Amino acid sequence: MDRQPVVAGRFYDADPARLNSMLDGFLGLAEEKKEERTLLAMVPHAGYVYSGAVCGKTLAMSNLASTILLLGPNHTGRGDRFALWAGGSWGIPGGQVPVDEELAKVLLDADPMITADTDAHVGEHSLEVILPFLHRLNLDVSVVPIAMSAHVFDDVATVGKAIGQALKEFDRPVSIVVSSDMSHYISDDEARKMDGLALAAASSLDPNILFSTVREHNISMCGVLPMTTGLFAALELGATKADLVAYATSGEVSGDFEQVVGYAGVIVS
Repeated sequence: MDRQPVVAGRFYDADPARLNSMLDGFLGLAEEKKEERTLLAMVPHAGYVYSGAVCGKTLAMSNLASTILLLGPNHTGRGDRFALWAGGSWGIPGGQVPVDEELAKVLLDADPMITADTDAHVGEHSLEVILPFLHRLNLDVSVVPIAMSAHVFDDVATVGKAIGQALKEFDRPVSIVVSSDMSHYISDDEARKMDGLALAAASSLDPNILFSTVREHNISMCGVLPMTTGLFAALELGATKADLVAYATSGEVSGDFEQVVGYAGVIVS
């Protein structure tokens, strides 16, 4: 089953030429590319005018494999808790990104909580908006998308570790890209304070601390579940460091610093 874009023309330009020009501008913000293989990159998923710079800079600085496991939050509430899109391709303006069906099968076999389900993805934007960046960076990229709505920490930990072991034994390198925005609809000052706590926890490479910090401080980081899962997986793959490479808020674009959303780019290697 192929998926067609649902937020093209809203979150990003639906015209391929204009979209690619915008992508090139965002990707061109990158500083020196990381030499170490990127095990995990966390990027935001808002409209490009707000979060495109953080997303583009982070992905262009990452040293990504040609095969990407996408982990994102399920905003719609539809579908399974760990919903994997198992085949076909995902359309973007002017192209298609194939689903790596071999890796999809391996991940479905890794843990019974991971299930083949398209319902969670049909109206979900969190992974779709990242695909044009990945395709622009590498025309040969393939992906396996998983949308998450599981809220039990032990389940998230179990699945994350199982994913890490599966990727470790896979016959090709795989990078994880996590989709997450940070704080939502609080002041710029408060967002930077709250997001700083969450990002310090993520940078410690301790998924337990990240999960508990977000919960205890009521930080509205929508991708805490996929990032916690991704950190467990990255640790299985031998992760030793995490770098915060970009941070911004929507206020820098809108001029409204009373109600902002935070965006962060993190690279784990």
